[in-house]
Amino acid sequence: MKKQLISTVFGAILLVPAMANAADYKIDTQGAHASIQFKVNHLGYSFVTGRFNDFSGDFSYDANTVNDTKVKVTINTTSVDSNHAERDKHLRGSDFLNTGEFPKAEFVSTTVEDKGNGKVVVNGNLTLNGVTKPVAIDATVIGEGKDPWGGYRAGFAGTTEFAMKDFGIKMDLGPASANVSLDLVIEGIKQ
Repeated sequence: MKKQLISTVFGAILLVPAMANAADYKIDTQGAHASIQFKVNHLGYSFVTGRFNDFSGDFSYDANTVNDTKVKVTINTTSVDSNHAERDKHLRGSDFLNTGEFPKAEFVSTTVEDKGNGKVVVNGNLTLNGVTKPVAIDATVIGEGKDPWGGYRAGFAGTTEFAMKDFGIKMDLGPASANVSLDLVIEGIKQ
């Protein structure tokens, strides 16, 4: 019993510094060092691409305890930009993003799986168009370190894909256009 108690206390002491090393980062949208871009197949002939110009978020990260990473991102869906004003108006409407009723989308991580060699899977809940569903983001750790201005940064790139109908998006352009792909570049500044 005494050995078990000592082992438990010793194990807890070892875990405390590991958890304490996680750092909080704010996503650097001010310096345009982060982006959320989308791509949708257009009728099987081409692609419509675009981005969200206004989003914010933060994450907690430590390279030694990657599985403890936490991520939260909020997107202003009214900032959708496909480089075509009339299409963007349609994308903001009830056929797609329904921004009048749901001007924000949000991703909150639930678990992060360290796959080794800088590869991770960020699992979480995406709320879009008033619907919350689980999604998985395949991500790569780009790097971390000091910046020229005395700060410290960490950066990641990731991709995910989901069916638009799963989030209550009404427009049906056929099977080739059923899914949307997101490409994410996230650079955070240590707080």
